[in-house]
Amino acid sequence: MCGIVGVLGNHEAAPILVEALKRLEYRGYDSAGIATVSEGALGRRRAVGKLVNLSDLLVHDPLRGKSGIGHTRWATHGEPSVSNAHPHRAGPVAVVHNGIIENYKELREELAGCGIGFQTDTDTETVALMAEHYLREGLSPVEAAYKTIDRLDGAFALAFLFDGEEDLIVAARKGSPLAIGHGTGEMFVGSDAIALAPLTDRITYLEEGDRAVLTRTSLEIRDERGELANRAVKTVQVDAARIDKGGHKHFMAKEIAEQPVVIAEAIRHYLPLGGDEVVLPGEGMDFSTVDRLTMVACGTAFYACLTAKYWFEQIARIPVEVDIASEFRYREPPIPGRTAALFVSQSGETADTLAALRYCEDKADKILSVVNVPESSIARESDLALPIHAGVEIGVASTKAFTCQLSVLLMLALKAAQDRGTITPEHLEAHIAALRGLPNVLSAALEQNEAIRKTAQKLSEARDILFLGRGLMYPLALEGALKLKEISYIHAEAYASGELKHGPIALIDKHMPVVVMAPRDGLFEKSVSNMQEVMARKGKVALVSDEKGLKEGGDGIWSAIRMPEVHPNLTPILYAIPAQLLAYHTAVAKGTDVDQPRNLAKSVTVE
Repeated sequence: MCGIVGVLGNHEAAPILVEALKRLEYRGYDSAGIATVSEGALGRRRAVGKLVNLSDLLVHDPLRGKSGIGHTRWATHGEPSVSNAHPHRAGPVAVVHNGIIENYKELREELAGCGIGFQTDTDTETVALMAEHYLREGLSPVEAAYKTIDRLDGAFALAFLFDGEEDLIVAARKGSPLAIGHGTGEMFVGSDAIALAPLTDRITYLEEGDRAVLTRTSLEIRDERGELANRAVKTVQVDAARIDKGGHKHFMAKEIAEQPVVIAEAIRHYLPLGGDEVVLPGEGMDFSTVDRLTMVACGTAFYACLTAKYWFEQIARIPVEVDIASEFRYREPPIPGRTAALFVSQSGETADTLAALRYCEDKADKILSVVNVPESSIARESDLALPIHAGVEIGVASTKAFTCQLSVLLMLALKAAQDRGTITPEHLEAHIAALRGLPNVLSAALEQNEAIRKTAQKLSEARDILFLGRGLMYPLALEGALKLKEISYIHAEAYASGELKHGPIALIDKHMPVVVMAPRDGLFEKSVSNMQEVMARKGKVALVSDEKGLKEGGDGIWSAIRMPEVHPNLTPILYAIPAQLLAYHTAVAKGTDVDQPRNLAKSVTVE
């Protein structure tokens, strides 16, 4: 979850490190710090809170040097404080770390037996102290770093910087992503390519268990067995313009507004113009050999899977199991033959989802993934990786990545239906036509921004909010509640509307807003019945529906949000827009930090 960066450059490192950390701050913002080597001396600056606090500190107390490492923290072990902030230093070595060292207590006991004391509550301090211990035994910096890495259990990305070594960074990854950037007489390291985008477009991705020795003119990578590894240098395109707000107040607002464009891009990749079928990348996939689909994800991506379950079962007639990644492998679920396993992750580095994938590697017939980062661990370890083409998403609350995931999953379900012969040419043609027209429909939905803002203003005064939906709208109700919780800090729950009378209706009173997501579809009348149950108990209903739905079911409602009509199977993608905007405007009304909500981080690379 944390973000790390390293620079061996030809210019002062501190401003470069801070700018790179700005692009990684979405990974964590509990504290930040940098360390540099100048004239052979290791120096360090750290500050609690967001990166601006470190920037202010560096104005008053600058740090010189053309070599350095930096870190922005999401706290795992130890509360946010200056002493717990990275880089951690022990004598001549400084370390930055993303991940969790699972055996740090055992290592601390070993170090304590050698008379070594501790100043922090973090697992990372143990790494620095262990490296210092080996240095004092006479090992070289590289040897000390490698021996330390060998002692660590858990998931980590690490970068080491040493006193007296102005042309050396040692880096390693196990379970957490790490990329090496190649410059001209310079070398860089970062948690992802975004951090390095303005510095270089030539990237080497470390693989699981790799460790690397960087100088300004060389890179040596060894695999987990200690053997030299030849990792490819790839040219990546990260549009730096996509990493700013583009005139919007928040990244989230920008990313909501980008959805018609990025979804059009995703559709273009899977439904090439002039074609009448879904085209998958690489060697593709034949679903006629699949009897069962297991889908695994976390958070918003999990709700994308819940939505896709309806599509795969109804359109392709494939039985689907959906599970939360953090629970999946601990159930030790049996995976019978002719099962495909599908994993969904925006970053492609979500620790629980990656662990679930590895559980399935020798059990499922095929490993599929839906990711936004084609070079991510989940993508690389899949038989078939399906990019969602959402572009860089900075806001912690996922928006465009979610709708792009849904779009790709729907197209995948259509491909499965084609392979299995469960969809007629006419129905397939209708779906394809609707998908190609979807960007225009989403643009029309965005025009309801002001009406949604007015409803959100009223929601911002509530302590508790209920979301209801049926069929394809049930996962969207879950997503709407999650978005609201994430960025406004208002308690929100979601239920399948038919479950209302089985308990939640006890919560309904005149103070309880209830957001009902209900397009005029085959389940609409049942949704109206559930709304009436709410209104009979003085609950305040905000109905999100199309014109026909509002006309038929709008009597007595508290608020109305009108959506355009769309093919029934595309409603989850469309109705994600009002769910996102309701959360966004509610958070703005409450004055919370929309892009960096408390206690959260964008990429969850620890269990």
